Amino acid sequence: MKSRYQMFAAYNAWCNERLYDAIAKVPDAEYRADRGAFFKSLHGTLNHLLVADRIWMRRFTGVGEVPPGLNAILFDRFEDLRAARRSQDVLINRYIDGLDQARLDGTLRYKTVVNPQVIEQPLAPALDHFFNHQTHHRGQAHALLTAILGNDATPSFDLLILQRETGMGLSSMS
Repeated sequence: MKSRYQMFAAYNAWCNERLYDAIAKVPDAEYRADRGAFFKSLHGTLNHLLVADRIWMRRFTGVGEVPPGLNAILFDRFEDLRAARRSQDVLINRYIDGLDQARLDGTLRYKTVVNPQVIEQPLAPALDHFFNHQTHHRGQAHALLTAILGNDATPSFDLLILQRETGMGLSSMS
C-alpha cells in the first residue's frame, strides 16, 4: 500500500510542476481574473490547494501552521506561491516515504476546519481523500488554464504518462 501512496505523492509533485510551468506563461491579469471557479481564479485555486495541503499535513504530522481559512491567499506573488508549492511537495513526499505499514493501518484524529468537530478515522482513507482533493482542485485549475491558453498549451495530467516516464505503478502494488 505504501508504494501506492508514494506514486500518488510523486504524481502530485509532477502535476504541480507541469501546472505551474504552464501558468507561468499566463499574463498576471488573466491569472488573477475571477473566472467563476469555486476559488474564483487560478491564483485563488492554487492558494487553496496549498492551504488544504498544509491543513492535512498538520493533521498527519502535528507540525506546521494552520492557515486562517480555506480561501486564504497565503502568497500573493506567483513566484512565492510556486516556491511554497515545491517545498510542500517535498514535505508530502518525505511524510509518505516515512510511513510504515503499522502507521498506514492506524487511525488519525483531527479537528475539522468548517463546522469544527473531532474526527477519528483510519489513516489510509484520509490519505486517499488528501490525494483526491489535490486532483479535484488541480482539475479545476487545469480547466481555467485551458480556457485561457487553449488545449494545445495545457499539459496532460494523465497518471499513465507519469507511470510510463518513471515506471511507477506499472508493477503490482505492495
